[in-house]
Amino acid sequence: MHINSTVLSGQGVLQNIDYLINDRNHILFVTDKNIINLAPVQQLIKEIKATAPHVTLVDDIPPEPSNHDVDALLKRMAVADADLVVGVGGGSVLDVAKLLSVLCVKSSGVTLESLLAGEKPTKRCTSLLIPTTAGTGSEATPNAILAIPEKNTKQGIISPVMLPDYVCLVPELTTSMPKRIAASTGVDALCHLIECFTATISNPVGNNYALMGMQKLFKHIESSTNNANDLEGKLNMLWASYYGGAAIAHAGTHLVHAMSYPLGGKYHIPHGVANAILLVPCMEFVRDAVVDKFAQAYDLLPDANLVLTAEQKSIELVKYFRGLVERLGLPTKLQELNVSPDDLPYLVDAALDVKRLMNNVPKTVKREDVLAIYQSLL
Repeated sequence: MHINSTVLSGQGVLQNIDYLINDRNHILFVTDKNIINLAPVQQLIKEIKATAPHVTLVDDIPPEPSNHDVDALLKRMAVADADLVVGVGGGSVLDVAKLLSVLCVKSSGVTLESLLAGEKPTKRCTSLLIPTTAGTGSEATPNAILAIPEKNTKQGIISPVMLPDYVCLVPELTTSMPKRIAASTGVDALCHLIECFTATISNPVGNNYALMGMQKLFKHIESSTNNANDLEGKLNMLWASYYGGAAIAHAGTHLVHAMSYPLGGKYHIPHGVANAILLVPCMEFVRDAVVDKFAQAYDLLPDANLVLTAEQKSIELVKYFRGLVERLGLPTKLQELNVSPDDLPYLVDAALDVKRLMNNVPKTVKREDVLAIYQSLL
């Protein structure tokens, strides 16, 4: 998949994007109630309103949006053609912005229902995505993930047409993240990187993105989480997240994400938190099938012991994952999130039904394997 987005990054980069918003007739600005109050975002909205004759502001994208949320938004907007969609926020906001870049083109011929049914879009309006968390990598993926309440799970709408024209990585926009969100979104980025690197459909292009991303993430995830004003660390985490998204675009995630989808769909557990709980047991399960790749990843740790054997390195990498989740203060047991043991049969069936991702797992996964992983977290 060819990613042809123009990426602008660094402190103050929002002060130099006039050329992106000038000469637009209708700009659709998509964000949420928390992000819209940030001073740089307010300034950007002010500049947009001073430039474009028509501005539609959507500031109520919920966390983990559902198909019903997007459908209600479309009806409320009475969607007209837009010249430019600007999405500013976390993964949920960016996913909805990508969908709107397609659905706000009347001549696209697609609807939300047809996209969920598998129809592929062929056109979109110009789009600019600005992440405010360093985790989802949505700005670099062709995916938009929606909750489907009727099925207690999530579904991905996937098309390279949704890849944005422009991306801005602005570290000062991530300084307002609470520590818990910085931690969970950072681990989400880690899951993207290590899963894509070890997936059955991994390839040299995706692997390069994954390795570059892990090198940045291992060095900066803890310092940038613990110090909200670590702008260098924040920028490196934004790049790690972007590389994770680019790895998804060229490969794909597998076991962690397949098993986290039902947790998010049924219990509405934040995606990064669900991934953090599953990271260690899922990586323990696949380790023996990807020893050499785990060893490569281990070598990127700042304090890696390079004299260890590949087998030893792979084991130490899983230990690092366990320690990282604990040091970041993220949940490690499902009881902490009020998940009932009675729901395990449903969770197992729902996870196995995410065949798009289960097919990427680097070893055979049986029903009893998935059940054992969930049970290990009780």
